[in-house]
Amino acid sequence: MPRLATSDHYTLDLPAGHRFPIAKYALIREQLLWQGVAAPEDFYEPGLCAEADVLRVHTTDYWHRVRDLQLSAREVRNLGLPQSPQLVRRSLSSSAGTLQSALGALQHGIGLNLAGGTHHAFADRGEGFCVLNDQAIAAAHLLAHGLARQVLVVDLDVHQGDGMAALFRAEPRVFTFSMHAGANYPLRKEHSDLDIPLALGTGDAEYLRILSDTLGPLVDRVRPDFVFYQAGVDVLATDKLGKLALTPAGCQQRDELVLGLCRARALPVAVSMGGGYSERLADIVDAHCNTFRVAFNLWP
Repeated sequence: MPRLATSDHYTLDLPAGHRFPIAKYALIREQLLWQGVAAPEDFYEPGLCAEADVLRVHTTDYWHRVRDLQLSAREVRNLGLPQSPQLVRRSLSSSAGTLQSALGALQHGIGLNLAGGTHHAFADRGEGFCVLNDQAIAAAHLLAHGLARQVLVVDLDVHQGDGMAALFRAEPRVFTFSMHAGANYPLRKEHSDLDIPLALGTGDAEYLRILSDTLGPLVDRVRPDFVFYQAGVDVLATDKLGKLALTPAGCQQRDELVLGLCRARALPVAVSMGGGYSERLADIVDAHCNTFRVAFNLWP
């Protein structure tokens, strides 16, 4: 039975009208409980990420300036979130959620974080609502402690995982795969180990065909013993920032394809939520809940 990392620290106060849908984190937990997908005992508080884990991925200078609220005005603009003690706690808590999900996946096959997927964070800077790179922190922890030999990152957020690609460019033990909208943020792409830029407006059939044709052979070639899945729901046609055209059903089939392959191959997988910016908050919440519903169906 999957366990879900969540925390009150995942939410924070943002200015009125801010485009980041911070309310989704609490609403997803409520909806999973209301729908009976998860029970109260399935949720746990992951704590805060240790500084040693942060510094395995991020530079000391950057982390200390984040911690001490010393980011420049330009850095804050690029980040898209106002710096505050709340944001520091949120970043540490979300990173801990993914790290604990990874450790849980080693025991139970899957670990779920009701946050994370902050793949635009680089070693020395944050961008695109991403302060610390949670999946990179967790992957580095597994490798440093001999808990994984070969990691595969499956990043299906609509935006390229540029921070993740840059962080592991010289690390052969982490294979980064990003399938994303091509002509979209970030303007300057990094080189993942495998990038599949999709044409704008790509819908369910073509998206799922490409993913299905790619993922199995990729697993055969990379031979990972651990998978991180970035399950952004900004691939939906309703997304304001996405530019792809998946339906909710297509997005759920994507999750079934990825998680089903991990289940069939007995590959431990840690899931982080990634982005979602549909006009209706309910569309975002429903799509994220579908990801977790798939996980509970596959790991009853």
